[in-house]
Amino acid sequence: MSVPDALSVVVAPLNHVLFHFGQDAVSWAELLGFATGAACVWLCVRANVWNFPVGIANNLFFLVLFWSARLYADAALQVVYLVLAVMGWWQWLRGGRAGTGQPMGRARPRVLLVLAVLLVPATWGLTAVLTRASDIAPFWDALTTALSLAAQWLLNGKRIENWYLWIVADVVYVPLYTVKALDLTAIVYVMMLAMCLVGLRSWHRELAAPAARLEAAA
Repeated sequence: MSVPDALSVVVAPLNHVLFHFGQDAVSWAELLGFATGAACVWLCVRANVWNFPVGIANNLFFLVLFWSARLYADAALQVVYLVLAVMGWWQWLRGGRAGTGQPMGRARPRVLLVLAVLLVPATWGLTAVLTRASDIAPFWDALTTALSLAAQWLLNGKRIENWYLWIVADVVYVPLYTVKALDLTAIVYVMMLAMCLVGLRSWHRELAAPAARLEAAA
């Protein structure tokens, strides 16, 4: 048995259709992607390091989902997200100057400027690649991918600005997955958008807490 055939046998149960939701034939892969995606964002809201292993599981489920739907570019990008998640997991556990974990903070203006500058060529290059891959929405897929990669980079560094990029990406993701007939996934991103707003507020409060305690003690 070849490797592709062996992999097909392994992932076959995940492609089993459980029910139909609108035009979306919901499989185990999409349902579990729904659950792990929501859990991952909620753990990020709580600044809990377990968001990374849960996010890795989410990447694997979406890898199966997108590959089975022949959205090969989306599937390949899950591998990139998985690698970034592993890096972020290590940073949150062993990052920081003391090697005891990455502290929450704000990104330096220089870092944000570099990311903003890189978004343009990244979106342009991905659009060209996705167009060749016969993606149904190459520009929007490229833009959300570039935004998500930048957001994940900031999340790995535990920088509050990651939420702004996730929010912008999710606003585009919702109609994008609706067009792709992945209705349940689109609903996941509506929930994620709401949780991103909660996360932004929660992280702002946590960053402001030390200053508030100092004022109270003065």
